[in-house]
Amino acid sequence: MTTPFPFVANTVLTAAQLNAVTTLPISAKTASATLVVGDVGYRVQMTSASATTITVNTGIFSQGDTIWISNLGSGVCTITSGTCTVSTASSLALAQYGGGTLVFQSASAATFFSQQSATYGTATGGSSSSITVSSVNYTLLTFTTSSTLTVTKAGLFDVYVTAGGGGGGGGQGNTTRGGGGGGGGGNFQSTIFLDANQTITVGGGGAGGVNTNGTVGSASLVGGKAGLVGGGGGQNSINSVYINGSTGGGGGGNLNFTGGVSLYNNTSYGYSGGDGVSGNNGAGGGGGTGGTGSNGSGATGGAGGAGLERNTFIAGSTDIKAGGGGGGGTTGGSGTNGGANGAGTSANGSAASANTGGGGGGGGNPNSSPSGTTGGNGGSGVVYVRFKV
Repeated sequence: MTTPFPFVANTVLTAAQLNAVTTLPISAKTASATLVVGDVGYRVQMTSASATTITVNTGIFSQGDTIWISNLGSGVCTITSGTCTVSTASSLALAQYGGGTLVFQSASAATFFSQQSATYGTATGGSSSSITVSSVNYTLLTFTTSSTLTVTKAGLFDVYVTAGGGGGGGGQGNTTRGGGGGGGGGNFQSTIFLDANQTITVGGGGAGGVNTNGTVGSASLVGGKAGLVGGGGGQNSINSVYINGSTGGGGGGNLNFTGGVSLYNNTSYGYSGGDGVSGNNGAGGGGGTGGTGSNGSGATGGAGGAGLERNTFIAGSTDIKAGGGGGGGTTGGSGTNGGANGAGTSANGSAASANTGGGGGGGGNPNSSPSGTTGGNGGSGVVYVRFKV
C-alpha cells in the first residue's frame, strides 16, 4: 500500500496507511528535469535510454530536505548543479541502477550520498584484446594512433598513457661535438571515471635537430581527463662547451590531468639527461622515464636513461619503453628501452620506433663539417585503456 504522501492537515490515517509510512512514492521521469519542492520525500526515478540531467537550483529546498534519486534507464543520468551547490565524495553521473540520497544542508547547498560504489564501465576503440593481470580479467584497448574511445557504459577505466619521445640534437657544425640524446616521453597511469566518449590523442615524437636542438615530443591525452607531455629534445648549443642529453617527460610538472580521479599512481615525468664531455667530445644520453641519461665518456656519447615497465598494466612478457636516446660522438651512445642509438662520426642519429615513446639518438661528430649532423626523431607514444570483465 502506498503512503498518502504528502500528508494533508486534519486527515485521519488508517492503520494500514500508518504501517506503510516507509513506502515512499515514486516520481517517474523519462526526460531531463529540474527538481521542485514537490519532489521532497519522493523517489525520483529516471527511466530514459538517453543521457539525462537532474538539475538542482537554490532557494527551493530547506535544510534537512531529502530526495532519493535513482536511474533505471540505460542512459547516464547526471545530477547537475544549477544555482545550488551539490557536493559528493563519489560521482554525480549515475549509470544504470545507480542511485543515492540528496540531502540539503541549506537552501543553496546539498550533498549527494551515493548508495552504490563506482564500477567499471565498458568501451570500444583501438585494438581490443583480453588480458589477465593478477588473476583479474580485463579488456585492453590499445591506441597506436589518435582515435575515439567510445564509452558504451559509464564507469571506471584504467588508463596508461605514454607521450611522444623527444628528438635527438644534431651534431654541431664546425666542431667535433655530437648532439645530445632525446628524452623519453612521460608516462601516466591512473583510474578515472568516464561517462562520455573521449578523443584519444597519441603524441608524436619530436623531430631530430638539423645542426640544432631536437624538438619536444607531443602529449598523449585521454580527452581532457588524463595526459602527459612528451620528452625534451636533445641539446645542441653553439655557445656551450657541454652538449647535454635532455630530460625525459618534458622536464616534469607538465601533467595535464582533470576530473574523476579514483586512483593516482605510478606517474613518471622523466629523469634528466647526461652531461657531455668538455671540449670536442661525446654528448650526454637523453633521460628516460625510469632513469637518468649517462654522461658522455671521452669521444663516446652517453647511453640513454632507462624507461618504465608496462607489464604490470598490460601483462604478458616484460615490456619496458620510453627510454632515452643515446648521445652522439665519434662513437655513438646506445639508446635504452625504446630510445634510439646516438651516431658516430659524420652520421645522423637513429630514429626511435613508433609507439615506444623513446628519445631519438643524437647526431654524430660532424668532423668539422659546417652543415653538422641530424638527430633522430623521437618515437610516438601509445595509449592503453582497460576495464574489468
